Amino acid sequence: MNEVKEALRNIEQNYRLFLQQQFTFMGALQRTRENAHDTIRPVASISQVQSYRDHHCNNSTDRRILNMFLNICDDLSKLCHKLETLHSGNNSILERCKLLLNHSNDLSTIRAKYPHDVVNHLSCDEAKNYYGGVVSLIPIVLDCIKELVTHAEKLPQHVRNGSGGSAISEKRAPQDAPARAAISQNPPPAPLKAQTSASKKHNVQVQGSKHVQKKHLNDTENHSGKLKSPWKPPGRHAL
Repeated sequence: MNEVKEALRNIEQNYRLFLQQQFTFMGALQRTRENAHDTIRPVASISQVQSYRDHHCNNSTDRRILNMFLNICDDLSKLCHKLETLHSGNNSILERCKLLLNHSNDLSTIRAKYPHDVVNHLSCDEAKNYYGGVVSLIPIVLDCIKELVTHAEKLPQHVRNGSGGSAISEKRAPQDAPARAAISQNPPPAPLKAQTSASKKHNVQVQGSKHVQKKHLNDTENHSGKLKSPWKPPGRHAL
């Protein structure tokens, strides 16, 4: 990971130098496009820039700045391959970086957004339409790679190296097996005859309890004065 971070720092430093010469880059593209009689379509791929450099570049200044752009793209591509070896598996961000850095990929629709202002530095709408994608490529890929590196640094060491986790699990498995077995075992169910006997005993206890409760209720009513008084004949003796 230290090697990846060092390579990323070098690329960022080179890109800062390149960014200071963005207008020189635009001028080189304009001149080589004119030499190639290719001024109608936008600059939409890395291979297109490479073709301008190899076949339509007439001065050392234009060749130097076009080389600088292509070298940064190559360094980013190599860094993506290093990250791929460190993190095996499907990674959508890394796959996007590899697609963007493909020499034949169409860059005409991508645009770098805030905080990047490379598109805003283009002089007019025509320049934005022709060069907006090619100037957005490096900052977009750099942002994606920095996100990958930040995420990788937060991972545990054994996960980052792609080994160790499964070995630890396998080592613990035999040692933890007796404890897991003791926890997972349930007490054996009681025999059916014992269950039936216990159920009958429970029913008898419930019925007896109900009888006791009913008798207690009757006794309570008798003690509370609800007993019938003795019969008296009608008449004056009734007073």
